[in-house]
Amino acid sequence: MKKPIRRSSLRLFAGKTFFIYKRYFQWFFGQNNFAKSKTEKLANSVFSHKSVIMRKLKNVEMYLQENKRTNLRLASEKINNIVIKPGETFSFWKTVGKTTRSKGYLEGLALKNGALAKDTGGGLCQLANLLYWMTLHTPLQVTERWRHGYDVFPDSNRTLPFGSGATVSYNYIDLQICNPTTNQDFQICLWLDGEFLNGEIRSDKNTGFTYEIVEKNHTIESTFWGGHIRHNELYRNVYGGGKKFIREEFITENNAVMMYNPLLEGNKQ
Repeated sequence: MKKPIRRSSLRLFAGKTFFIYKRYFQWFFGQNNFAKSKTEKLANSVFSHKSVIMRKLKNVEMYLQENKRTNLRLASEKINNIVIKPGETFSFWKTVGKTTRSKGYLEGLALKNGALAKDTGGGLCQLANLLYWMTLHTPLQVTERWRHGYDVFPDSNRTLPFGSGATVSYNYIDLQICNPTTNQDFQICLWLDGEFLNGEIRSDKNTGFTYEIVEKNHTIESTFWGGHIRHNELYRNVYGGGKKFIREEFITENNAVMMYNPLLEGNKQ
């Protein structure tokens, strides 16, 4: 992995503007049939997960965590109960829309050009992480997913494998989930309680499958330019009725520049 390039503010602004309008063009003139309908909860629970909202992070002010709660609530309300019918694609940003102050979004934590920053609507990557992880446990297909090129924080209390999340940035860094091969509807349900962001994917039929996510080839390597690169590969085991193993599927390969010293005592290797 090459040393990250620090681009100028002008270069970043120009590139972001180009890709935002490119995405608008794809939304209006592309071939995707985007999910937009909502309904009451479907009959069958396929997979559920939850993540802690408030985390004490080094050098991160706690008011940003409180603001994140507001941002997660607003975005979750846009997505909650949306149904992905056969042939449809769910787009995170097509559904949530632009996160502006006029809509109630607050300043939250964001990662920009490899550095921690503050941005209106910051913190929604936690929601994208949840959606991505749940989708991996369903027959739905992830057709667009991005992750940060930086590993920001050590593995303190990490319960999921490294690289099992997704990042989003309006609107060109999107999370898109498609229902191309099934004959059933899938529904995304989201809610917040006092401690957790909760999610569940439901369906109108029993899928007949369960999934196990497996991490392989996890390494931390030094580079010639002085940094450390974290690498792994994710696979999933597919099981049929009675936990009968059917097949192993490759999911993705992750590589990220570590923003902390991996050799410090107490960090997970």
